[in-house]
Amino acid sequence: DGGRDAERGAHGPHSRSRRKPDKRPALASVTIRPMSHSPFSVQVEPRYLADQSSAKDNIYTFSYTVTITNTGPVSAQLIARHWLINDASGHSQEVKGLGVIGQQPLLAPGETFRYTSGCRLQASSGTMHGSYFVVTEEGERFDVPIPMFVLEADIGGAPVSRVLH
Repeated sequence: DGGRDAERGAHGPHSRSRRKPDKRPALASVTIRPMSHSPFSVQVEPRYLADQSSAKDNIYTFSYTVTITNTGPVSAQLIARHWLINDASGHSQEVKGLGVIGQQPLLAPGETFRYTSGCRLQASSGTMHGSYFVVTEEGERFDVPIPMFVLEADIGGAPVSRVLH
């Protein structure tokens, strides 16, 4: 396996070269904990984009606008996102990445950040939920839950916007 090969070095298990002791400092362990009450509130408004969708090709495109508010007592920065996206056909996607829309906003207490992004489903309905990884100015690290919301194609009717609790 790759881990054992890396330990043995480039020449395999019978190499005559000796490894020097690793003198780098040990990395500190970091605990990321969900908080019982998040110092951020997250609101999501999904929208079906009929002009970018094709029912005959099983492509259903949605945008979602997220409003994040720092409700805590200290400034904190959104570092990363993690989304779980599921549709009615059983297809699942997991999306992880740094920041949102290319930004890692630093929010002072009471400050709000709003952005719009999107996704495509292979069915006319599905759900999304996830979390943001956030670090306070004091160095505290935590995950902010993003509540589950419904993505539902507006096929010939009024727009649908539901958040599951």
